[in-house]
Amino acid sequence: MSRIPSKDEVLAWISEHPTQTAKRDIAKAFGIKGSDRIDLKRLLRELEDEGALQKRRRTYRDPEKLPPVSVLQVLEPGRDGDLFAKPLEWHGDGPDPSVLIIPRDSDPALGPGDRILARLTEVGEADHRYEARLIRKIGTNPRRILGIFRKGAEGGNILPIDKGADREWRVGPGATHGAKDGELVEAEQAGHRARLGLPQARIVTRLGDPSEPRAVSLIAIHQHGIPDDFPDDAIAEADRQKPAGLQGREDLRDLPLVTIDPSDARDHDDAVWAHPDDDPANEGGYVLWVAIADVAHYVRPDSALDREARRRGNSTYFPDRVVPMLPDRLSGDLCSLHEGVPRPVIAVRMQIDAGGDKIDHKFVRGMMCSAASLAYEEVQAAMDGQPSDRTGPLMDDVIRPLYAAYHALRAARERREPLDLDLPERRIELSPDGRVTSVNFKDRLDAHRLIEEFMILANVAAAEALEKRRSPLLYRVHEEPSPEKLDALRETAQASGLTLAKGQVLRTSHLNRLLDQAAGTDHAELINLSTLRSMTQAYYHPDNYGHFGLALRSYAHFTSPIRRYADLIVHRALISGRKWGDDGLDPEEIERLEQTAQHISETERRSMVAERDTTDRYLAAYLSERVGTEMTGRISGIARFGAFVKLDETGADGLVPIRSLGNEYFHFDREAQTLMGADTGMTIGLGQRVEVRLTEAVPVTGGLMLELLSVEGADVGGGGRPRGRPVRRQVGKERARAAKGKRKVVRKRR
Repeated sequence: MSRIPSKDEVLAWISEHPTQTAKRDIAKAFGIKGSDRIDLKRLLRELEDEGALQKRRRTYRDPEKLPPVSVLQVLEPGRDGDLFAKPLEWHGDGPDPSVLIIPRDSDPALGPGDRILARLTEVGEADHRYEARLIRKIGTNPRRILGIFRKGAEGGNILPIDKGADREWRVGPGATHGAKDGELVEAEQAGHRARLGLPQARIVTRLGDPSEPRAVSLIAIHQHGIPDDFPDDAIAEADRQKPAGLQGREDLRDLPLVTIDPSDARDHDDAVWAHPDDDPANEGGYVLWVAIADVAHYVRPDSALDREARRRGNSTYFPDRVVPMLPDRLSGDLCSLHEGVPRPVIAVRMQIDAGGDKIDHKFVRGMMCSAASLAYEEVQAAMDGQPSDRTGPLMDDVIRPLYAAYHALRAARERREPLDLDLPERRIELSPDGRVTSVNFKDRLDAHRLIEEFMILANVAAAEALEKRRSPLLYRVHEEPSPEKLDALRETAQASGLTLAKGQVLRTSHLNRLLDQAAGTDHAELINLSTLRSMTQAYYHPDNYGHFGLALRSYAHFTSPIRRYADLIVHRALISGRKWGDDGLDPEEIERLEQTAQHISETERRSMVAERDTTDRYLAAYLSERVGTEMTGRISGIARFGAFVKLDETGADGLVPIRSLGNEYFHFDREAQTLMGADTGMTIGLGQRVEVRLTEAVPVTGGLMLELLSVEGADVGGGGRPRGRPVRRQVGKERARAAKGKRKVVRKRR
């Protein structure tokens, strides 16, 4: 049985550790576990009833003292020009304690009535009990509104674009910021919301025409409800963080770990190194190191930062901005593995044999110092024989061993046969004013694949390490396609003259055979897209259902805790399992793992949709200046109302409305995925090469409208024919028999 501390001991602990006053912190400090927590809870309640403590959310503090970070209201300057403030969170019996503000040169000007968040130090001077250092003005983080400004006789109104917004906002004549009628604006709440009338706002940014490219990411952020303003307590908590020290960590600073990221990367959360294994029992093998930023050291369970990170679930990336999961103090500084700067990490040392199979792994909590922050392109150029002044000195000890280890991993990957989709990724280039200057397809380099393989192996190691200790964790789950989606893929393959075998347990190798059949043909892109669409959505779950796409039994996300909350959970699980500190998974987190998994799976999908919508809007804005231009593409989708075309140049998807095909009746065959003309017999189907004319591009919605000019090189005949009677035309007797058989089966099942 644990020893329950006395009341005086608890009060002394809280006084000496003002930032660690949650019940969990107190229990850990005194070694209280299990059922003894009930007695601790009773003791804390008694102290609260006696007035010795006051509970704030889940923490306790002395009501006769101010918390170390407090909200203050600035008072009139004293005779000597000193600036004092009064606390807005004083709950003691005596008068408000006096607080002297100690300004820094970089602080903004403060005036009477300003509300600020400040870090306090108790000094007990004659004229003031506390000294305060400014963290931020409360007014710098008010509620934000995005909407269309409608000018009025005196000021105007803002019509929010948020789907759930039910009221307009009133803008006074002195708060319009010069906005014009119909402009997209960003505004902030001004003053307190009155009981009657419209709430007041002041415009802070004019974003111009809502169809302009620079506005589209903001529209997506607000439409999809992605949190983009950090609460004051989260910002304050981030600002209080100090760089981690070496104590309790393994010193990895002599290892030449390097980060390899996009040239415009906003953060660096993973570093890698590899070298030949000197173990005689592993001849031809390699030792791989993957070091990941130790975010858990700074973001503790149920802290303000943790609550906000969980709420966001992940970072969201747009062509012109990023909505981070963590404030920049962490994501861009303390948790970013900058070159030449000591940074705390959780690292895994993995041994692979000559064939690329992992034979051992070991996790450590350490301190590293990045030897270089490199970009994919410069690493690949160095390996291709064009080293730079930066990469040249790293060739023998870093870059060549990394590629040698990667080639071994690639051999293991080929044996495992994960799903091998070939889908080029678009890259939207923006000018300084937010206009799209070009749309290119990203190069897929071996440098990209190298990092991908290292990260996959580290994720596998994390899952296996936690399974071995029977520790709770969140798996990354990807289940196999449903029979219905497989049937649809099989029909698409048959329409393209390809085959996908039936009557066997589906493996990724079967899908790869289909992709290999399509490679190098006109159907390659269609089959890759159709295969992707047949996949289920990956998600997070505390139970392991495997990862079909990667052909892996156990898989967890470990390598990106700066931008994914799931990875932070896995880090905490490793910390708890290895007993590395008091910042691991706590019992409350474990109890709600399934709820957390569902929530962050939803936030991930929310970000994906917002990112996709933003890309569509940028592409529509880019193409809006080319209305009337003829373009080439391929039929990528068939619907009752028309055909979708993926354009070759940009990868954008546009719609050919069925009404634009003339007065002929077109029969929609869902099974064959075709549109067939009743009079001419013209058939429009998946994968066909087409030429189209862009007739409309709407940036605010991302919609593209197209006119069909030719199909597979044959001109589309002129419209205006009388609408024919709908007829059903099948392409060949075999398809007719197959369709008839399917209908019979469906009727029988019903």
